Amino acid sequence: MMIISIVGARPQFVKAAALSPRLRSVPNVREILVHTGQHFDVDMSDVFFRELRLPEPDIHLGIGGGTHGQNTGRMLEAIETVLARERPDWVLVYGDTDTTLAGALAASKLNVSVAHVEAGLRSYNRTMPEEINRIVADHVSDLLFAPTHTAVRNLEREGIDIHRIHLVGDVMYDLALQSDRAIHARRHFLDRLRVSAGHYALVTVHRAANTDSRGRLASIVGGLIELARSLPVLFPVHPRTRKALAAHGVEVDAPNLTLLPPLGYLDMMTLVRYAAVVATDSGGLQKEAYFFRVPCVTLREETEWIELVETGWNRLISPTERPEAIASAIREAIGTQGQEVELYGGGRASERIVDALLTTKWSAAG
Repeated sequence: MMIISIVGARPQFVKAAALSPRLRSVPNVREILVHTGQHFDVDMSDVFFRELRLPEPDIHLGIGGGTHGQNTGRMLEAIETVLARERPDWVLVYGDTDTTLAGALAASKLNVSVAHVEAGLRSYNRTMPEEINRIVADHVSDLLFAPTHTAVRNLEREGIDIHRIHLVGDVMYDLALQSDRAIHARRHFLDRLRVSAGHYALVTVHRAANTDSRGRLASIVGGLIELARSLPVLFPVHPRTRKALAAHGVEVDAPNLTLLPPLGYLDMMTLVRYAAVVATDSGGLQKEAYFFRVPCVTLREETEWIELVETGWNRLISPTERPEAIASAIREAIGTQGQEVELYGGGRASERIVDALLTTKWSAAG
């Protein structure tokens, strides 16, 4: 059996690092890893392959840096060429990026079976490019690997055949569990940043809705400056955010507020594990905070990970609020605890995905 896995962005490298080794351990299964190039520099790509021992891409398409439409169109053409040449049994796509959309569309148009890891997530905000990407990918996929019961219900409401939906859990949780000892061993990273465990806030911002709007970005930054009056704030800055700060003329300069470059997986998870609170607009980081039982504040009006809000591990604050309100919401989350529930599959999501891929293909062949 041949499986082509298509990745291109940081969250997909993390997910593939959990699943790819298991795929490659199965006799008579060949995985070809295709990197679109959506995230292409050392901080956004290379460090993940190195740290997580992810196999080097078999094919690197080198596409990135354009608009959503430009990237998706170029990826679609290039992936189609790869699939027509290799004729895999399955194409595996992850998450909700332009890479996900291009891979799913290219495969479905060539009648190649598509499997979507992290299917069924919905924010119900169609102004987000990620929402459109995940909806389209779900509706052209043959197997939909849902991380949560909520995701399964979303797919069923949209009329997707229940036999195509598999509740598997979250592969990012698999990797967090596998990496726990390595993360603990990097605690010295806190000393380099002059912070102590449980006494700092970790913040990330990268969603277009927040970076493209000067008002929203300025409110978030103002909230961080206000928060830093009482608590050290660590802010790894995404390249998109750095450009937006410069373009909008938003100054991020305050005592106790430390700007960092994008971090590799292990350094980032070390900062998550030992934070007093996480504030983010990232879907993945909301979950990773929960993995380590750290309270999270999501800098958005909605989240696709609604179960985290329902169980008390996450809360929402609109970036249109005043900076003082944003800072207050983050402060108030410190020390809070949600319900002790198992939400993401107990570390066996990768195992369940591989089993479903093999069983489904054998059934079709039989």
